[in-house]
Amino acid sequence: MTIVDHHAVDDLPWRQNYSVAHIAGSEQGVTSSLVYSEIGAGAGAPLHTHEDDELIVVLDGIIEARVGNEVQMVGSDHTVVVPSGVPHGFRAVGSSTVKLLGFFPVLDAFERTVYLEGGPPDTNGTKQSSQ
Repeated sequence: MTIVDHHAVDDLPWRQNYSVAHIAGSEQGVTSSLVYSEIGAGAGAPLHTHEDDELIVVLDGIIEARVGNEVQMVGSDHTVVVPSGVPHGFRAVGSSTVKLLGFFPVLDAFERTVYLEGGPPDTNGTKQSSQ
């Protein structure tokens, strides 16, 4: 049995005021991936698509989520369901840090992402220019 201590996983700067920690994936012997994120007010992910489904579980705080043509505020204890190929993005709103989990049924989902606005994150935590 593999148990992952979330506090023992290294945070990776993802974008400005946005960090991620890869909780589960190939190192744990699974073919899916789970990512924990902490996102400061105003930060988030620009509009993008994945080749695979994504589940975004809001643990704490509030995000403004866009999925397709719908925009909605989503708070703690709610999950945003994003089917493969559907444009989506989000940003943290309010003054508290948003904590969320992102689940993908595949490994390397971020390599299978197309950015429609903005660009991909880099490992220095700053946004890269548009593609």
